[in-house]
Amino acid sequence: MKQNKEQNYTEAELVLNLTLDKIKLTHTPTMATWLDAQVILNPSEQILFDKLWLRAKKDIESWQEEELKVKFIAPLLELCDLIDGQGYETYLEKTISATVDGYFLKTKADFMISKGIMDKPLRPYFHVQEWKPHKKPTGDSMAQLLEGMLIAQALNEDGLPIYGCEVVGKQWSFTVLEGKQYCTSESFNVTKKDELLQVIAILKKFREILITKLLR
Repeated sequence: MKQNKEQNYTEAELVLNLTLDKIKLTHTPTMATWLDAQVILNPSEQILFDKLWLRAKKDIESWQEEELKVKFIAPLLELCDLIDGQGYETYLEKTISATVDGYFLKTKADFMISKGIMDKPLRPYFHVQEWKPHKKPTGDSMAQLLEGMLIAQALNEDGLPIYGCEVVGKQWSFTVLEGKQYCTSESFNVTKKDELLQVIAILKKFREILITKLLR
């Protein structure tokens, strides 16, 4: 039965209700292109990278949610040049909603890149969902990320991929939604230097994708 009232869905319920296809064991071409990212840090970026890596390696498992946001995620996004830019805005803690195939979806995006006017997001491109601490995470963070991406897809109505990232403590993973099909990457541990560098490469690659392929 379709649902027109706000409800907390699990990932499995979203897949079942909305007939989604979760790609496993391989990557879609769009995901493969995104993950095929490399980066060489300039001297100032390298200084911030080293500081963030040491900070995460030392303390990330003891941080609460707000500490994770302020001490690690915000400066990391700044390093990747994802805090506002020409043609797009960034939003924190924004609630978005849409009806998708008869199901009402509503979620609060922890971080969202979107075309927008002032405090109003208009065309979401990228979601970072659930900045949860390493200890005692609650809820289905993947479901909340997927909800945000489905809402963005419904609002945009342009057939373009929606990109996302799930953060649970030190673990980062990336997701692409195209039509009814979605694909999630392996998890990256940001306390490992090479994996943190790859996260930065992937985020920087998204900025390139945003500017060259998504912005309208």
